[in-house]
Amino acid sequence: MDLGLKGLRAVVSGGTKGIGRAVAALLADEGAAVAICARDGAAVAATTAELQSRGTSALGQALDVSDTAALKGWVEAAAGAFGGIDIVVANVSALAIESNEASWRQGFEIDLMHSVRMVEAAMPWLEKSDAAAIVTVSSVSGREIDFAAGPYGAFKAALLHYTQGLACQLAGKGIRANSVSPGNTYFDGGVWQQIEQGNPEFYAQALALNPTGRMAKPEEIARAVVFLASPAASFIMGTNLVVDGALTKGVQL
Repeated sequence: MDLGLKGLRAVVSGGTKGIGRAVAALLADEGAAVAICARDGAAVAATTAELQSRGTSALGQALDVSDTAALKGWVEAAAGAFGGIDIVVANVSALAIESNEASWRQGFEIDLMHSVRMVEAAMPWLEKSDAAAIVTVSSVSGREIDFAAGPYGAFKAALLHYTQGLACQLAGKGIRANSVSPGNTYFDGGVWQQIEQGNPEFYAQALALNPTGRMAKPEEIARAVVFLASPAASFIMGTNLVVDGALTKGVQL
């Protein structure tokens, strides 16, 4: 199936590792121009070069997504370089698990408000696009109570509500908005590898919850994100696509 992404222009936050990097790579493979951001400048440069090697236009910028001016400047730079923006993928998370005020503030600024600010910054170009799409990366922790109940789960749930609201508000303008809720996702340098190495007992408990006997690969989550961002999903609006290998037990109504 042709996803219809060739020639479209995307911005992906947190694009140097894990799910974000896999999303950026798949978009590039499908022929989209891709702009990424992340905090590590060296990783941004290396990933941007790797994306360009796939035969598409790519640019990257090192920034903290909680810095409103920097985030807006990156979106505007991408629009200037590509001649517009068609796709917004808000992917960054603070991974704020602890129930203290600092974690609540981090979750609010990074998980929720970076997504809101990224969408608002891109909106002038999305309104001009014939294939405008917004995808927010939430989590299964946003729809059921698990070990991440607290700041992480609360803001991932808020992200789902925010995205559903966007879908209803923007459908008349031809701008689609959807969410993807990944289950536990394992990759080199990721949080689950760190837990595996630092707290193997807890890692084993988490792994045992999934009937597949494994965690997701970033590429498996990326395929869901890229499909929802593509014109192939042209009549899908306001959905939350759970990609968790049957980890969660709740019925999504």
